[in-house]
Amino acid sequence: MQFAVTFRHMEPTEALKSYAKERMERVRKYLPDPISCHVVLSTERHNHRIDVTFQLHNGLSVAGHEITENMYSSIDLCIAKIERQVRKYKGKLEGMKARPHHVQAMPWNHSIVSEAFHGLDEANDNGKSSIPTSDSQPMRQPEFQVVKTEKFHAQPMSVSDAIVQLNLLHEPFLVFRHDTDNRIAVVYKREDGAYGLIETPPPAAS
Repeated sequence: MQFAVTFRHMEPTEALKSYAKERMERVRKYLPDPISCHVVLSTERHNHRIDVTFQLHNGLSVAGHEITENMYSSIDLCIAKIERQVRKYKGKLEGMKARPHHVQAMPWNHSIVSEAFHGLDEANDNGKSSIPTSDSQPMRQPEFQVVKTEKFHAQPMSVSDAIVQLNLLHEPFLVFRHDTDNRIAVVYKREDGAYGLIETPPPAAS
């Protein structure tokens, strides 16, 4: 298994790299044929964050992150979280077959859009609101701007496998392709603990 550590906004140290690699080995024994493990260690003010991603031979990914005020604590808590999920789905992971080489994933983008009222301050120097009211002038409409875009790939899989992948990534939703007819679908976890599925209709019969 290939192993890589990236340091961001912090001084790289061999001690942290060795500790992270040692802890990743705890998870590796539960993973069926892992290909690679990428660890990102970063700091922002007092926050010490770790992001971990394992790539498996069957096309699935296992990921997790944690933030504390100590990097060693972040590593330990992150690995404990990943280990619990991997052990929970160990049997399922071992039964998943590798995706055929000719089956391609479909790229898609996830963007974060920010809403702003440019030129308007919520309060002036006297502490009074400076947002226009109906007595003065019409309220200005908010403007929307894409502030961040990330690229992903919708992998072909069954709904059951998509739910497993969702939990292994610790994400709120997962975009995937039905492995039977290539339809795009989204699976997500509901507040009641169940799972929701959004999917496009099947292709019309010719």
